[in-house]
This record gives sequence, C-alpha cells and structure tokens, in this order.
Amino acid sequence: MTDDRPIACSLDPSELPERLATIAEIGADSLVSREVRGGRHLLRFRADAATRERLEGVVDAEAACCSFLDLALAEDADELLLSIAAPAEGRAVADGLARAFEGAGR
Repeated sequence: MTDDRPIACSLDPSELPERLATIAEIGADSLVSREVRGGRHLLRFRADAATRERLEGVVDAEAACCSFLDLALAEDADELLLSIAAPAEGRAVADGLARAFEGAGR
C-alpha cells in the first residue's frame, strides 16, 4: 500500500518563524532528550499538563500543514514522548522539526 499524501508543507512561509519560535520555546522549557532510532525521532519532555497541552498544539498544527509526518505523543514513565517520522522523501522535514525543539530551524 502506498501513501498518497503529498510531501509538502502547506504552512504559509510568513507563519514559519512564529511556529519555529513556539517549538523552540517548548524545547527550551521542557526538552529532556532527543534521539533517533530507526529513522524515527524520539523526543522526551518533562511530563506536566502545560507541556502536554503545548505539545498537543504542535502535533495538531503540524498534522494540519504537513500531513505526511507521523507524529505521536505518549506518556513514557515520568516523561512525555514525542515521536516524529516521515517517509523517505519527507525525512528532511521530520529532521528539521525535531531539531527545532533544540532551537535549530528547519
């Protein structure tokens, strides 16, 4: 089965700096660690209600503009785990999104 979702971001370029700033703020406030396993980025955050709400907002926003991304938010032990992956053609976007939590833009 093939995935017919386009490998494209529908975010208006003028909105990108604000989105990246929001993501970087969440990372600065709550990111505990980031690793890549099998092409999937695993980002761990402090588990609190405010961080969960902010991460849910990012997941929803990214799912709307980059539907090809595979984003999942879960609780793992005492942390929130954000998983980010993409098909091979969209891996650079997934990489950039994960790096954005460390303050590096995509």
